Amino acid sequence: MHSFPQHLLDGHANFMSGRYTRERDRYRDLAASGQNPTTMMIACCDSRAAPELIFDCGPGELFVLRNVANLVPPYEPSGGQHGTSAGIEFAVKALNIADIVIMGHGRCGGIKAALDPQHKPLDQGDFIGKWLTMLGDLPAQLGGNGLMTATEQQTAMERISIRNSINNLRTFPYVKALEDSGQLAVHGAWFDISTGELWVMNESGDFIRPEL
Repeated sequence: MHSFPQHLLDGHANFMSGRYTRERDRYRDLAASGQNPTTMMIACCDSRAAPELIFDCGPGELFVLRNVANLVPPYEPSGGQHGTSAGIEFAVKALNIADIVIMGHGRCGGIKAALDPQHKPLDQGDFIGKWLTMLGDLPAQLGGNGLMTATEQQTAMERISIRNSINNLRTFPYVKALEDSGQLAVHGAWFDISTGELWVMNESGDFIRPEL
């Protein structure tokens, strides 16, 4: 058995002497009363795009679900394991979330793999390639036009993927019903790791820089 990573132990020590000390009462209230976030964030596993940091949120403020390339599968209650769908169900039915944000980001390795099947780790392993098939033939259509550079294609695919996941999210009957009744709102966002910029999806499906 290897020793627990020292940098994590050091980080926890800093947390206890810093943030936890400052927010001790909040943590104790959360422990006693449970969580009550109003926003669910579906984001990528990428270590560079942590929603709590990007949106400067404290404990209990965001319900965060992260997976490879921030994808949402269509509603398929089959016999398989559906971690992302289970998280959505819990957020909507148990926590009564008011907003769901699907946030992609620049330089996403999952999207790069979808655009380039030879890109590792897509050409090896048992799960990533299958997971990315929920994008359908969108990557092939985008990569075949010859009018954009590889970087432009990737940025476009990152944003198209967000729209695709929003469409899939709306196949969940309870999500669609709550959205139609005005009790739930669905949003898209894209974060640029390099510049820190946030782009949000408007009602037309375009990504724009919000006014601060």
